[in-house]
Amino acid sequence: MKAFSKLILGVILSCAIAPPVWAKRDIRDAVVKIYAVYNRYDYDEPWKMWGQERRSGSGCIISGRRVLTSAHVVGNQTFIQVRRAGEAKKYIADIHIVGHECDLAILRVRDDSFFSGVEAIEIGDLPKVNDTVAVFGFPKGGDKLCITGGVVSRIEHRKYAHSGARLLTCQIDAAINPGSSGGPVIKDDKLVGVAFQGLSGENIGYMVPAPVITYFLEDITDGTYDGPPGLGISWQKMENPDLRLKYEMTENQTGVLVNKTYPDSPARGVLRPEDIILSVDGKNVENDGTVEFRKGERTFFGYQLQKKFINDTTHFEILREKNVLGVEITLSKPMNCGRLVPYEQYDVAPTYYILGGLVFEPLTLNYLKTWKEWYLNAPSNLLNYYYYGEPTDDRGEIVVLVKVLADELNTGYHDWEDRVVSYVNGKKISAMKDLAGAFEEHEGKYYTIVDEGGYKIVLDKNRVEEHSKRILKKYKIDSDRSKDLAR
Repeated sequence: MKAFSKLILGVILSCAIAPPVWAKRDIRDAVVKIYAVYNRYDYDEPWKMWGQERRSGSGCIISGRRVLTSAHVVGNQTFIQVRRAGEAKKYIADIHIVGHECDLAILRVRDDSFFSGVEAIEIGDLPKVNDTVAVFGFPKGGDKLCITGGVVSRIEHRKYAHSGARLLTCQIDAAINPGSSGGPVIKDDKLVGVAFQGLSGENIGYMVPAPVITYFLEDITDGTYDGPPGLGISWQKMENPDLRLKYEMTENQTGVLVNKTYPDSPARGVLRPEDIILSVDGKNVENDGTVEFRKGERTFFGYQLQKKFINDTTHFEILREKNVLGVEITLSKPMNCGRLVPYEQYDVAPTYYILGGLVFEPLTLNYLKTWKEWYLNAPSNLLNYYYYGEPTDDRGEIVVLVKVLADELNTGYHDWEDRVVSYVNGKKISAMKDLAGAFEEHEGKYYTIVDEGGYKIVLDKNRVEEHSKRILKKYKIDSDRSKDLAR
């Protein structure tokens, strides 16, 4: 039986009675415990919900009477309450804006008296390695505020567990527990990070650093969250000397090799396969794909793009057929625009389509996570698309026949599940809208579905139209499709 696997996120922290000695003021009044009720979609039966669940997390009060927390604390929420540290009363709050890529969210509290007598925490700067910080939060196992000191041990790009996005991260030497996610990380009385994930069983935690927080707050000034832009290319390092010699790079030239530009890439028509990216906005790209972001410190060259906003322009210096060229690219697409199978989605209803008891969905990480230990037990062909699949001009999604709702109409196909659909009625299927159109525009006698192995499902069109409503009623399904596929 399939089960939804849960991420264990959060950093934590041993309790302390007084503020750390390096704090100039007591910021505990500005630290908040968050109580969230949430309800997830069931991607195994996408017309249903899993049912009500609860989680708690941490946050802090920042300027503008706002509460800053982690997106995963309030994702898929249906009801939120907040309580200030040291207080008993809980207040109702609502999500103002959420940025799932950077795992940050802003809450608004309905009653302004919640903020009475509180001094908002200011946003600081990116700390340095070996800086000491204080982390505030409400880990599970108790209801009181916990404070601990930690040391920043590493600053680099790392995948955010909540979103799959690769963004700047600070590692701190703190133990791990759920519940403190969203809690403020403080240095010199200013917010330098938000605790958000850790390594299970290790004394290692991670925080969303100040530059990412500042970017998020600037991004949402217009009332919407766009997120960092993406380039939509496939590239590789150039550390091997023979590889560099093949492209006739000089000893002083370093960079990364462009292999592909994806269909939705803003770089299409500007960058070409076998171009070498030498610099981004004047920052030299090394052969290992890094740039210097601070003297003596390096990280992923994409950081240069992640400091820009959607529709900003970036200057690239490239090597093309031994010639150094300067090109400009307008960063019009969001990050991860080059993925075939999207990372986990939140606060969005799944896409599905049902015809004659056949249930179709696009392949997503949400669907893969319906298996317990999905990375081991989900079908290998679907995992392969998730890990290695790339969008092409004739395929933007992987459309899957996830199951057959057993009925006399579809006898003989009841054991068909997790089949990747290639053709419907002779039409190549690139996305779910293609599938819906191939069924609804078909004028022949039979519906024919062909999977990637060449196996076929054939159903009489008139019988499907006659029995489809009965099948939906039998399985207590209100609609044969998700709202985004409405006729």
